[in-house]
Amino acid sequence: MFIDNVVITIKGGNGGDGRVAFRKIGRGPTGADGGQGGNVYFEGVSNLTSLAQFAHKRIFSAPDGQKGGDQFRDGAGGKDLIFKVPVGTVISIQETNQIKEILKVKEKILIAWGGQGGWGNFKLRSSTNTTPTQFKRGALGQRFTVRLELKLIAQVGLIGLPNAGKSSLLNNLTRSKSKVANYPFTTLEPSLGVYHDLILADIPGLIEGASKGKGLGIKFLQHIERTAILFHLISSESEDVKKDYQIIRKELESYSDILAEKEEYILLTKSDLRTNPEIKRQEVILKKLNKKLVTISLLKRGDLEKVEKILNKIVLEF
Repeated sequence: MFIDNVVITIKGGNGGDGRVAFRKIGRGPTGADGGQGGNVYFEGVSNLTSLAQFAHKRIFSAPDGQKGGDQFRDGAGGKDLIFKVPVGTVISIQETNQIKEILKVKEKILIAWGGQGGWGNFKLRSSTNTTPTQFKRGALGQRFTVRLELKLIAQVGLIGLPNAGKSSLLNNLTRSKSKVANYPFTTLEPSLGVYHDLILADIPGLIEGASKGKGLGIKFLQHIERTAILFHLISSESEDVKKDYQIIRKELESYSDILAEKEEYILLTKSDLRTNPEIKRQEVILKKLNKKLVTISLLKRGDLEKVEKILNKIVLEF
């Protein structure tokens, strides 16, 4: 299941209570402190589907600290609760109006503190009360309602109509394991791959009418906003490559001026399925739309290197 927007409640663990205890011989206090409650963190990973962990459960608490023991043995602290979330996740804390964002893999952000452990009676002794019988309770952990919204961060986004070859190209470039099939239905989940430190994303959901909410439309258009460069794939199987190109461009421009201005390469794919004259005719049409055109077939030796050459140049820019 792909989830890119969810509201959950998180809570730091409560601090453990302090302890009242005395020496076995004499009346000296030995009650120890309670343990600190566990904190709640969010940590970035490259797995786009990791928000699925929140699909069926919406309230999460870090473990509480343990109660203090006797003979000066402090209670153990609660273990921190660390959620792995996709890079590009925006964390909005409703109670404080704070907004935080996970920008890198392994970046960890503290969201909720665990409660401080309470004091045992040893710490509560004084010159006027050398044998206190009181203890201090542990503090409550912080509790917040948090919205998690995934806004994909990728240097290169692969866009195009269904069956244009995005998944196949991603697999070949990054050894990703995105699903590949020859059918005219859009993939439901975006796939991510890494090429020499460049993050490449197969952005699904683009069909005619996407900017108006048709299909998965806007859900995935918001992800393309975060990419720096677009690879616009058009299949040579198309009977009208100009129309296919314009369908996607219209959706981008209708959704956001930012998308319309992004650097774009056109990749004319599956060139092995057309004769050379037919490919030449399609190239003439597409070059009038965008001079950054590369014609490829993943079945032709060396064609993948054309794309790799572009990516190698992009690597130097980031």
